[in-house]
Amino acid sequence: MIVRIILIFFILSHALTFPAWGEQLKKVVFVPQWFPQAQFAGYYVAKEKGIYKKYGIDITILRGGPDYIPSVMLTRGKADFTTMFLSTAIQKRTMGIRLVNIAQITQRSGFILVAKKASGILTPKDLDGKKVGLWSDNQLQPLAFFRKCGIKMRTVPQSATVNLFLRDGVDVASAMWYNEYHVILNAGIDEDELTTFFFDTYGLNFPEDGIYCLEETLKKNRQLCRNFVKASIEGWQYAFEHPEEALDIVMKYISEANIGTNRVHQKWMLNRMRGLILPAGKDTSMGTLNKEDYNTVVRELMFGGIIKKIPPFGEFYVNCARKK
Repeated sequence: MIVRIILIFFILSHALTFPAWGEQLKKVVFVPQWFPQAQFAGYYVAKEKGIYKKYGIDITILRGGPDYIPSVMLTRGKADFTTMFLSTAIQKRTMGIRLVNIAQITQRSGFILVAKKASGILTPKDLDGKKVGLWSDNQLQPLAFFRKCGIKMRTVPQSATVNLFLRDGVDVASAMWYNEYHVILNAGIDEDELTTFFFDTYGLNFPEDGIYCLEETLKKNRQLCRNFVKASIEGWQYAFEHPEEALDIVMKYISEANIGTNRVHQKWMLNRMRGLILPAGKDTSMGTLNKEDYNTVVRELMFGGIIKKIPPFGEFYVNCARKK
């Protein structure tokens, strides 16, 4: 009798999340915008821990990178969901690709500028006249920062490494807080020897990673989109609650892709991602796109001539992270 009661309780308690018995799982393909790393830990964890299956999803995660451009993968039907920077997605939307943000995962921008205090750079004004390394495809935010602070600097193309900065070829380097900044520290420079400029503290928050699909996918199966978002968020929550297990999973994907990195760097990345996804002092829940952040990004995209029209917020963003 007791065994029967326990069995009934188990079935009822899981009825709201697990697919009905006999119901087939929905096959979906997901591609993050870059190679396997802890930046995408939540999705790997959700797959390996069976969270996607709990929500009725049979997921295939492809390896991202420069050969797998998210917007192209979506439009060619090679992927159902992807991650993308908010600024990139807005630009693609204005180019006619009907992208929809169904969950804004990161709430704080991870893009920063880094300088050595020994170069005399302590405040934004100290950047005036300095040589600044900028990525060719990610200049909007720093240029808006320079304009806002009234700074005239000399820009130098920055490659995928920070070697030019380490060798004093430039005074300032572009870096992601969860990636290149840690590379600089690992090169033997202490944090207290560096000056960092976080753009979000200057009113230029461009939150990066969000979950995207095509408008057609959302209209065809909104519940599938909601389930994908819920499972992904649950994966992130599990990763933050069980960081060592999450790192085991991330390193498995890294090993399979033959990516040159190490667990120490990935641990740093996972910790920084927590700060970007769940920033202290910000009330926005995971998955929600703050309209003020959206307006900041479209304003700077317009000013920079990158877009000529602003996609309506209510069409670009559909909150699939809501509980109801």
